[in-house]
Amino acid sequence: MSGELLPLMEAFYTIQGEGYYKGTAAYFIRLAGCDVGCHWCDVKESWDATAHPLVPIEQIAEQALTHSKTIIITGGEPLMYNLLPLTQLLRSHGARTHIETSGAHPLSGEWDWICLSPKKNKRPLSPIHQVANELKMVIYNHHDFLFAEEMSALTHADCIRYLQPEWSRREKMIPLMVDYVMEYPQWKISLQMHKYLDIP
Repeated sequence: MSGELLPLMEAFYTIQGEGYYKGTAAYFIRLAGCDVGCHWCDVKESWDATAHPLVPIEQIAEQALTHSKTIIITGGEPLMYNLLPLTQLLRSHGARTHIETSGAHPLSGEWDWICLSPKKNKRPLSPIHQVANELKMVIYNHHDFLFAEEMSALTHADCIRYLQPEWSRREKMIPLMVDYVMEYPQWKISLQMHKYLDIP
């Protein structure tokens, strides 16, 4: 796919609820299609790209730029597509481009911020570890702490490291995460603030 048309599931202006930019107004572009398939995914309706329309990037960018100069491209798994044309178009109009990705596909696009959120069942391709600005590890069970450390070891020293509880398990995992971050302070805790605020 050339990247001139992208399967758009939804797009919306809201507050970033996770990670380094939490609390910041941003416009989200959620692309459809995902071959990673996390069992706890909260947007499984994004998995099937054929269920969503192919939209010209000019239309996607025009709508985004009417709302914000901070544009976050997410999914699904957005790196299934060539994102260079869309990001170049957005940046040519002064936007900051952010991506949220599992890193399971080759990195494309021009980015001001890369949030890498690795998944066990389809691990990141190695080059993305060294360019990620933020490592966000979803914590569903005890083993995820080990996976987080494995991914952290591959990531450059200045990358900001977050542990984030999987939403349905937050009450069980948050106390463990608090203890973990106090013992290993290179990590920070990220909570899905948008869910507490009841916004998209």
